[in-house]
Amino acid sequence: MAKTLDPQTAWKLYSPGAANPWDLKKVGHVFRRAAFGASWADLQEGLKLGPQPLIDRLLKGGEPSPLYDADTEKFLTEAARKFNAGPQASAWWLYRMLHGGNPLREKLALFWHNHFATSNAKVQNVGFMVGQYELMYRHALGKFSDMLQGISRDPAMMIWLDTVQSKKGEPNENYARELMELFSLGIGNYTEKDIREAARAFTGWEIQDGKFRENKSQFDATEKKVLGQTGNWTGGDIVQICLEQKAAPRFIVRKLYRFLINEADAPSDDLIEPLAKQFQNGYDSGKLVETMLRSNLFFSEHAYRGRIKSPVDYVLGMARALESKMGTQNSAVNLTTALETLGQNVFHPPSVKGWDGGQTWLNGQTLLFRQNFGLELARRPSGYKEPATAFVLAKAHGKKTGEELAEFFLQLFLQGDVPAETRTRIFEYAKSSTKQKLPSYWTEQDVAEHRVISLCHLVMTLPEYQVD
Repeated sequence: MAKTLDPQTAWKLYSPGAANPWDLKKVGHVFRRAAFGASWADLQEGLKLGPQPLIDRLLKGGEPSPLYDADTEKFLTEAARKFNAGPQASAWWLYRMLHGGNPLREKLALFWHNHFATSNAKVQNVGFMVGQYELMYRHALGKFSDMLQGISRDPAMMIWLDTVQSKKGEPNENYARELMELFSLGIGNYTEKDIREAARAFTGWEIQDGKFRENKSQFDATEKKVLGQTGNWTGGDIVQICLEQKAAPRFIVRKLYRFLINEADAPSDDLIEPLAKQFQNGYDSGKLVETMLRSNLFFSEHAYRGRIKSPVDYVLGMARALESKMGTQNSAVNLTTALETLGQNVFHPPSVKGWDGGQTWLNGQTLLFRQNFGLELARRPSGYKEPATAFVLAKAHGKKTGEELAEFFLQLFLQGDVPAETRTRIFEYAKSSTKQKLPSYWTEQDVAEHRVISLCHLVMTLPEYQVD
């Protein structure tokens, strides 16, 4: 279908109308793609705001919070940096995704983390990994060209792709290869000779006192010919030469298209070209993302439910919707463990290619793990001294009867957008749950909580909830 879309109308500003109205379904779509899901209050506020003001808010982000920043920095310093503890660093980032005031920027930082996939399994330095995250977060809505130059000199990347081992007379080709193949151009837009020549430009790059340093005595200062250009190139020159290739903006636009619009249906060259031209003129990632998010195409059926939820989106989306206390910094370590089980441990992508995504997220085992985690989150993530999370939420919104609960959870998690047959099945279950035989020693509170938990869990495990 993407090959038949009209580029002239696809990227124009979306304006609600009778044929394509602004409704709760579209609000949920915005929060899934441009954030990490929504609470009931988020959905209602988004509905009132309208599409463009809601996107304005996400692009701008929340007001700075010195207390939040100090709190998260304290956790990072005391738990992760002090002991070089990877799980605590991952928990810190997940906490930021869930509770920070800039979910779109965090979402894009996660996108760039997968693009520049670097794993602490090899780096073995939490400080370097957090530093790389901070670079990607800072440039997430800024200049891709600045980010690419910065990532080339990033200590975590230099260890990950062995730039630190590259010396005059013994150039290491790893970074030059991935710079072209995965970070800027894509396969087919360079040659093996380009890689060999470019590798010599990155010689002499070292880390000293935790920072990038150029050792001129180990730099190969001879002439190099890369992508048709000849000169005494440095590593920074090579990055710039890559950015000047026509393939570079198209490559990045396609990756962001897959992330924000549709991962299964490859777009035509004609559809991509207007954005590629815009992007090449300054490499403004923020402008590119804004164009995509505000477009007719983003709010079309082609984009809607066009991606399988990653484990991060699945887990944080449930936590956001349930307003779960599992989002506290200490319990965020449990989120890290859950995500590792589901196949997405942040700061630990499986290879330099990152996570494949799409269908690879789902198999018999991960689906079972998703169901189990959903049940845990709906039940008692903070221990057994408090009422179940789902029960507390339903009570706060005054939902008591089976029909009220079924409607509430369908609207909260799926904005009511399920097939009629599925909807009927959910409501039938809600009615029948009052007739279930439960242990005689259960209290009235136990019974009430069980009904709510079961119904909430059923909605969260629907096939429709696995996509965004």
